Amino acid sequence: MNNIQTFQVFPSIPEPISFLDELSRNLWWCWNLDAIELFRRIDPSLWKKAGRNPLTFLTRISQDRYTELARDESFLAHQKRVKSQFRTHLKQAPYADSETLSHQNPIAYFSMEFGLHESLPIYSGGLGILAGDHLKAASDKGLPLVGIGLLYRQGYFRQYLNPDGWQQEEYPEVDLYQLPAVRALDPNGREIKIAIEGPEGTINACVWKIMVGRIPLYLLDTNLVENTPAIRDITARLYAGDGENRLAQEVLLGIGGMRTLYALGLDPAVCHLNEGHSAFSSLERLSQIMQRHSVSLETALEIVPRTTIFTTHTPVAAGHDEFEVDLVRPYLDPLQKQLGTAKDEILSWGQIDKSNPESPLSMFVLGLRLAQNCNGVSRLHGRVARGMWAHVWPDRPEEEIPIGHITNGVHTPSYISRENALLFDRYLGPEWQQRPTDPAIINRIDEIYDEEIWRGHEMSRSRLVRTCRKLMVKQLARRNAPKAQMEEAEAVLDQDVLTIAFARRFATYKRANLLFADPERLEALISSSSWPVQFIFAGKAHPKDDEGKALIQRIIQFSQRPLIRGRVVFLENYNTFIARTLIQGADVWLNTPRRPYEACGTSGMKASLNGVLNLSVLDGWWDEAYTAERGWQIGNGQEYNDPAYQDAVESRALYNLLENEVIPCFYEEKSGDAPSRWVKMMKEAMKVAMADFSAHRMVNEYESLYYQPASTRVRELFANNGQEAVHLARKHDRFRSHWDAIRIKPPVRHLDGPYRVGENFRISTEVFLGDLEPEEIEMQLYYGQVKSLGELAQSHTQVMSVEKEIGDGSYLYECGITCNSAGRYGFTVRATPRGDKWIKMTPGLITWA
Repeated sequence: MNNIQTFQVFPSIPEPISFLDELSRNLWWCWNLDAIELFRRIDPSLWKKAGRNPLTFLTRISQDRYTELARDESFLAHQKRVKSQFRTHLKQAPYADSETLSHQNPIAYFSMEFGLHESLPIYSGGLGILAGDHLKAASDKGLPLVGIGLLYRQGYFRQYLNPDGWQQEEYPEVDLYQLPAVRALDPNGREIKIAIEGPEGTINACVWKIMVGRIPLYLLDTNLVENTPAIRDITARLYAGDGENRLAQEVLLGIGGMRTLYALGLDPAVCHLNEGHSAFSSLERLSQIMQRHSVSLETALEIVPRTTIFTTHTPVAAGHDEFEVDLVRPYLDPLQKQLGTAKDEILSWGQIDKSNPESPLSMFVLGLRLAQNCNGVSRLHGRVARGMWAHVWPDRPEEEIPIGHITNGVHTPSYISRENALLFDRYLGPEWQQRPTDPAIINRIDEIYDEEIWRGHEMSRSRLVRTCRKLMVKQLARRNAPKAQMEEAEAVLDQDVLTIAFARRFATYKRANLLFADPERLEALISSSSWPVQFIFAGKAHPKDDEGKALIQRIIQFSQRPLIRGRVVFLENYNTFIARTLIQGADVWLNTPRRPYEACGTSGMKASLNGVLNLSVLDGWWDEAYTAERGWQIGNGQEYNDPAYQDAVESRALYNLLENEVIPCFYEEKSGDAPSRWVKMMKEAMKVAMADFSAHRMVNEYESLYYQPASTRVRELFANNGQEAVHLARKHDRFRSHWDAIRIKPPVRHLDGPYRVGENFRISTEVFLGDLEPEEIEMQLYYGQVKSLGELAQSHTQVMSVEKEIGDGSYLYECGITCNSAGRYGFTVRATPRGDKWIKMTPGLITWA
């Protein structure tokens, strides 16, 4: 039938409990266990059936039940307590740590995906979950921040397996009326729509607003009747479709996201790009600054990078989007007019090979070249990223590549188990959620009785087993499995057996196959009569990744061996609900990536937070967190050139750890008491997760290292009609025009070696500066211990001073050096521009002797 009109009927909730409707429309509830329990206690069974989505749930409650609740004094008291917490959270004092950041001039946080809760399926994995945790922690802290993303009507795919164990995908439509989303309004109260000119016509998008505590999340949606079917499908699916659709999504996120902020009446002081997908936002921001402040492109190019943060999340080259320039050019037609420059010039900002106008546009490079503040998401990842992208800064030593790191963190209240939360309330005090990094609070974990931690964990493991059984029955029912298999699924796993979980994307570099290198040895471990082990797997392979799908199929086939049936299970459609259940109830969290391809690995942090012990390769966060007191390392952190050899070595190491350390430690106590050594490790794992790997610590670091300095800088750059930005643009232009003329002669030592510790000598060099002046240049002595031919380890720099002017633009520079320790050293000299970080690190502005 055609032209069917729809309407939505919401429940009539009695006034005494009307707060339930308000609470359901702000995602604050999803990280407040008391609020979750307020919903769940109404009807626990229905809460599960409704997918833990309060909007869906409330529409299914009968009016009779509402009437009962409105008279239930216990329920009303519970609601009053939650309402008070909610109001307190929303009404906390305005942000006062910056003169620039405010709700009108916020931090704009762009991300392709946001993982806040399974009831809002607009995420696929770690990138989105991290973005969701960033918003939650920002809300707890009261940061003036807004999120910008896309509303995917079909989200990421739903996974199921066929009878052969091969992954299948389906894309169910998200019911918009079951999301806490409302249309975003401009300052005049009108619904916001934005338009972008694309190759197939105008892309129209509406904007939805979802409140995440105090943080508004704005999501763009092209599913509008005025759009063509192809344009309507731009926001249909996350990470699906061809290159053209992916490009359209990223144009919409970046350019459309900035236009959304403008339509809202917001002028972001700082923009934070969570990966390169949103790099087009910097182009639109250039245009907006030029129009709003009447400045040139050159001046705007001094402002945008200094107030932009760019975070990269993957050390895998294939994870960075590149687009053919012919696909990109149509989107740049309006921008070249607004920016007053040619399309090829704009494209060159994102091209690795600037000399070839047809080389692809790299979204990563575009983001990198328009952001002063760039960071990886762990210490190791920062080092890897500097190596990967050193070519963007030719002639710059790798350790000086301006990519730092802020290690990811997880939002503690979102992942802590009910049992551990109760223990923390009792022993750590009520402030642990807001101050999870406070050492005085964290150290109280040692005061929790071993028995209490262990019994609480056993309850979590029991809940995990029950959940797995229900999910397995559901999976088999979908496949029309025989009754005998269904009955067998009702008894899979054992709540008293050591439980090891492996849950993550089934990308080949994550090496789910490492555990299966010796199937007979693994089978013997699992089927042991005295020290049995059981494994739970979950995760999705990309729809086009047949190698990843084959890994899943191999697990399914292995699990059907007669001796281990019921001891190895694979849970379909991995989502945040399954993740929470696993990281709370497993005993060991297994992680086997090929180092150094795991950028961070936040699931291990969540497990550690709940006292689940990590058994992991030293990659990502575990390279920082590991000690023998809180988990186990697979290998010693080596990086191999031969992947097959690496797999062989580390699979043997994994089996040895399981047989000789992990399993014996778990079964150490035979009297029925808590295993004291294991519980001691659990406490250490909890403490390090809270102290060093919480989202609150992460957001605090972004605030102090990037947000506040950038917001201060934006105020300075716009002062006096952008006077400083204009000056910087002229300075930059002067350097670019005259830098190539600099010539540096080889440095001369004024005292021949060898030298003794404590001795010093002077070094001089003759430098031709051409039309540049000495006060514009910083001459540096670059020295350190020799690592290899032409490479120094632990390099240092020392500023040289002008000893005399030789004439015709030449100068003699000199400095002294003291021999502080023995060893073989090397040195040279170089010229860099004087200025702030953005000027000093401009690619090409460095000259060596």
